Amino acid sequence: MRLRYLLPLIMLFFTSTESPALEGISLGVGRSRDDIDIYHLGFQKQFGRNLIEWKTGHLSGYHEASINHWRHEKESVQQVAYSPVFTCGFDDFGSGMFPYLEGGIGVSYISEKEIKGRDMSSHFQFEDRMGVGVKMGRDGRHNLNFRYLHYSNAGIKQPNEGIDIFMLSYTISIDL
Repeated sequence: MRLRYLLPLIMLFFTSTESPALEGISLGVGRSRDDIDIYHLGFQKQFGRNLIEWKTGHLSGYHEASINHWRHEKESVQQVAYSPVFTCGFDDFGSGMFPYLEGGIGVSYISEKEIKGRDMSSHFQFEDRMGVGVKMGRDGRHNLNFRYLHYSNAGIKQPNEGIDIFMLSYTISIDL
């Protein structure tokens, strides 16, 4: 399977700078609009600084490389993805909970071009995401997120049926 060759390349990204290689691990479960189950394992690295700051929050973000498994009955698709994700974070106002919005556009590779009769047409897909979440605990170490993801090849090859996914994920920040 070609995916096993792509994962080392994605992980190389996390070891290519002087800052800590891996800063968060996320686990997620989701479902497409047409009942395809999605399982997600993500590896995150923060941008390293706030891009913009204002009185009650900031604009920042993270890089995420992920391994995903799509399943419907006996069909399955393996996927690897990479996406830079921008976050608009807000102050906690004394609650110990830090709400945020997120959005990003990345790339992915899927092992199969079809699942549940849906023709994705190419192995290469774009990953669009939007989400809301809350960071909790010491320094926002625990993160609960609900996101919408859309995968399609942006019309590079027809048909371009795409897939829409709703996902709940949990991320824990780690100190290496």
